[in-house]
Amino acid sequence: MGYRRLGASGLMVPALSFGAGTFGGQGPLFGAWGTVDAQQARRLVDICLEAGVTMFDTADVYSAGASEEVLGQAIKGRRDRVIVSTKTGLPLGDGPLDAGTSRARLITACEAALRRLGTDHIDIFQLHAFDAGTPVEEVLDALDSLVRAGKVRYTGISNFSGWQTMKSLAVAEKYGHPRYVAHQVYYSLIGRDYEWELMPLALDQGLGAIVWSPLGWGRLTGRIRRGAPLPPDSRLHRTADYGPPVADEDLYRVVDALEEIAEETGKAVPQIAINWLLQRPTVATVLIGARDEHQLRQNLGAVGWSLTSEQMERLDAASHRTAPYPYFPYERQEGFARLNPPVTVRGHG
Repeated sequence: MGYRRLGASGLMVPALSFGAGTFGGQGPLFGAWGTVDAQQARRLVDICLEAGVTMFDTADVYSAGASEEVLGQAIKGRRDRVIVSTKTGLPLGDGPLDAGTSRARLITACEAALRRLGTDHIDIFQLHAFDAGTPVEEVLDALDSLVRAGKVRYTGISNFSGWQTMKSLAVAEKYGHPRYVAHQVYYSLIGRDYEWELMPLALDQGLGAIVWSPLGWGRLTGRIRRGAPLPPDSRLHRTADYGPPVADEDLYRVVDALEEIAEETGKAVPQIAINWLLQRPTVATVLIGARDEHQLRQNLGAVGWSLTSEQMERLDAASHRTAPYPYFPYERQEGFARLNPPVTVRGHG
């Protein structure tokens, strides 16, 4: 397992990290993801550590805290061997402190996460969404307090827009607060919107991408093919409306290319989709989830080899979509391209 620096920080993270959304398994969404209990989770953590996967990501909203609890039990006795990342900010209930990132909510959420995880610190504490109702100054000051208290070591964000990210970084610099080092983003071969603004911003400002749903909300597992019905046991029957949308033809064009390359390489479709991400700029780590050992071991096969430049180009072409305004002129007009070249660098920043 290779390790990469997380953004402009000194923290080294594995190329693949484990997303614990399958732990706990409560509710219509997370119950469909998986119902991994503490014993099963400990086995999955064993396999991860054997493979060099040392970072585990969760959130308080995953199964109403049950994911954090199960993860805490699974890493008990080996906390010093792992990096724990969790998130807060999305609604957990209808109460006044059940959503957002106010000072009160952040302190309460951090303390609750520490209890559920059974630890005295969180390695990466991320805001799960931007809170337009709370001043950015208040958010960053609260996070600064948690860092100074030793309860949080690094901070990050998830699902922020470009202006929300840049405003937060500017305020952090103004007041000397810790800067975000990570942005947890949706990025896949059928969801490349990250590249239009957030990736150039990350390159410029030193943010490492923690990629969620690298298989396009379960659509790039190799089980969905052109001209074939959705498998009867696919979780997409229950969860498709929760996830990022994709047009059928956009999906099938990518799937066709993935299957061709799978034939050439002898690798599984999910492994190819993840390997493509690992060669993209700013990507620090890709979150892989699993309900069982078979899924986990297959996803772990995404590392230790690399797609060729020609295969990368074919996947780029199959997954390309014209960017919206104001980004599309950079693709079409030479003058704009010279001033603002598109991000096409291989590797990661």
